[in-house]
Amino acid sequence: MRAWHFVRLKLRVLGNNFRGQAWRVVLFVLGLVFGLGFGIAGFLLSAAPGMTGSQRFAVLVAAFGGGLLALGWLFLPLVFFGVDETIDPARFALLPLRRRTLVGGMFAAALVGTPALATLLATGGVVLSAGALGGWPAAVTAFVGVLAGMSLCVAASRAVTSAFANMLRSRRVRDLAIVLLALFAALLGPLQLAAVNAATHTDWGRLTGVAEVVGWTPLGAPYTMGLDVAAGRAWAAPAKLLITLAAVALLLWWWSRSIEAAMVGATSGGAAPARGRSAAPGGAVGQLFPSAVRWLHRDRFGALVARDARYWWRDMRRRAGLITFAVVGLFLPVMVNLGSGDLIEGRAITAAAPVPLSLSMLFVGVLGATTVANQFGYDGSAYAANVVAGVPGRLELRARALAFSLYIVPVLTVIAIGVPLFLGRPAWIGLVAGVIFAAYGSGLAVNQYVSVLGGYALPETTNPFAMNTGGGAAKSLFGLLGMIAAAAVATPVTVAGILLGGAWLWVGFPVGLAYGLAAAALGTYLAGDVLDRRQPELLQAVTPRR
Repeated sequence: MRAWHFVRLKLRVLGNNFRGQAWRVVLFVLGLVFGLGFGIAGFLLSAAPGMTGSQRFAVLVAAFGGGLLALGWLFLPLVFFGVDETIDPARFALLPLRRRTLVGGMFAAALVGTPALATLLATGGVVLSAGALGGWPAAVTAFVGVLAGMSLCVAASRAVTSAFANMLRSRRVRDLAIVLLALFAALLGPLQLAAVNAATHTDWGRLTGVAEVVGWTPLGAPYTMGLDVAAGRAWAAPAKLLITLAAVALLLWWWSRSIEAAMVGATSGGAAPARGRSAAPGGAVGQLFPSAVRWLHRDRFGALVARDARYWWRDMRRRAGLITFAVVGLFLPVMVNLGSGDLIEGRAITAAAPVPLSLSMLFVGVLGATTVANQFGYDGSAYAANVVAGVPGRLELRARALAFSLYIVPVLTVIAIGVPLFLGRPAWIGLVAGVIFAAYGSGLAVNQYVSVLGGYALPETTNPFAMNTGGGAAKSLFGLLGMIAAAAVATPVTVAGILLGGAWLWVGFPVGLAYGLAAAALGTYLAGDVLDRRQPELLQAVTPRR
C-alpha cells in the first residue's frame, strides 16, 4: 500500500463527509478562504525584502518568520485548532501494514489540506525573494527549501500532538503534563518582555547574527538555503537541507513510536483500588458521585452533575481543554499588563492601568466559558441516552454548567486574586473579580446557545486534539462568535469598572458576581427551551458519520 493510496482515501472520505452536509461545505470553504488570506499575507511579507534588494532583511524575515511558522505548527494544534484526523490511524489497526508504510501514508495524507497549502503559499515569497537576489539557482534552491520546511512543519505537528495525546491518555502522568505546559507558558511572559525591550533598543547587527544562528537550526534552515546561494555561500545549502531532512526523519520516527498506541487505544487504568477501602456514603449510587459533589441530592440533577464532573476530568478531549485554559488564563493577564513596559523600566503603574487589566480579565472570563461551545460534541452518539430518557433541556444545561464550573471557577478565583497581588495592587481584587465572573457568566449564557444551535461531531479517535476536516474552522468560528457575543453581554460591568474607578473597587465583586449568575441563569433558561425542540437534530449533528 503506497502513500498515494492514503491520499486518495483521504480525498474519498472528505468527499463522502460533504454529501448532504451543507454546513460542512460552508465551513470548509471558510477555512480555505482564511487559509488563503494568511498565505497571501505571508507571501507578500516574505517576498518584500528581496524585491527591495535588502539581503539583511531577507535573512531576518526568512529565519525568524520560518521559525515562528514552525513553532505555530508545533503548538497551535495543542492550544486551539487541533489536527485533521480525516484518516484515523485506529482504523488501520486490523490491517497487516508495516509501521513505516502507515506513517508514510499518514504523512502524505497530512500534506493534503488547507493548512499545508496556506503554509506553502506563505513561504513561497522566499522563492521570489531569493530569485530577485541571486537568480534562478537561488530560486530553485529556495523552492526545495520551502518544500522541506512544509514537511518539517507537518511532521512536527503530528509527532507532538500524537505524543501529547498519549501522555494525556494516561492519568498517571496527567499531573506531569500540566506542570510541563505551565512551565512552557511561564516562559512566554519573559519572552514577551525581552521582545518589547529588544524592539525598543534594536541592534540590527546583533539581530542579524541571531538570524544567522537560527538559520542553522531546523526552524530556519529550510528557508535560508536560497538566500545563502544568493550570497555566494552555495556550500551551505546542502548542509542546511541535510539538517532539515534529518529533523523530519527524527520527527517521523518519534511519531511512529506513538502511532501504534493510537491504533490500539492504549490507556492506563490508573492505580488499582486498595483492598479494604471504605465505600462511599450512599452505597453503590454514592460511589458514582465524585467527592466534590457528594453534597448533591441523589436525584436526576445530581446524577447529571456527577456524570459530567467525571467526564470533564477523565475524558481526554475535555481534560485537554481544561489544561489549556488553566495555562492561558493564568499567564495571559500578566503578559498583557506587563507589556506596556512600566515594570520593565521600574516605573509605578498609573491610575489608568485598570483599563488593560479590566479588558484582559474580560477576555479571560469569556475564554473560560468557550470550552462548552461544543459540549454535546464531546458526548457524540452517547447523547442518545439523554434524548431517550427525556431529560428536560433546562435541567440538562444547568447540570452541565455546574459540573463545568466546578473546575473553572477555582481557576478564575486564583486569577482574580493572584494577578492584582502580582502587580502589587491588592485593592484591585474586587474590580478584577467582578469583571471576570460577569464575563464568565455571560460566556456561559451565550455558549449554551452556541452548543445547542451549532453542535458538531468530533472524530472517533484516541487523539484529543483531532478534528474532522472542516472541524478546525468550525471550532475556531463558533468559539470566536461566542467570545464576541459574550464580551458584548459583559460589557456593561467592564465599562462600569473602568468609569467608576475607586467606587467600583468596593462594589465590583458583588455586582459582577450577581450579573454573571443572572446572565448564566437566564441563558440556561432560554437555551433549555431551544434544546427541548432540537434534541433529535442535535443528536444527528454530534454523531460521527462512519
